[in-house]
Amino acid sequence: MPMIDVYSTDGTFSDKHSLAKDLANAVMRWEKVPPISLFENNTAAFIHDLPDGAISNAAGSSNYVRVQVLTPIGVLDRDKQLGVVRELTDIVAAAANDPSLVDRTWVLITESPEGGWGINGHANTSADIVQAARDELAKKAQ
Repeated sequence: MPMIDVYSTDGTFSDKHSLAKDLANAVMRWEKVPPISLFENNTAAFIHDLPDGAISNAAGSSNYVRVQVLTPIGVLDRDKQLGVVRELTDIVAAAANDPSLVDRTWVLITESPEGGWGINGHANTSADIVQAARDELAKKAQ
């Protein structure tokens, strides 16, 4: 149930809604979670447009995109990390219609500490999230 933040210069993406949805669905696929409301309604991407000049590397270039993925701890093993970084980078470049953006897209994966994933006013542990998923799947099976 990650939260994804994309930071780029205003005008980089023409269809922000589709980009956000594509990124959220990609991370759900890499997490290998079932397509249930618990995950579909709580996996989201936020596209942040920054004004010209608000981004710079040490050399002064500002044509970069930063994608930050915040996940509960332990959800993405090494293979999943590699896959999610590759796919999110490709999605960003395609959404910008700029294949060269692959070389200028930073993807950062950050894990929330155990118990630090809040939904519905409750700080959930990994066990809480797994139980909520099991409960929803059991209701669907009835």
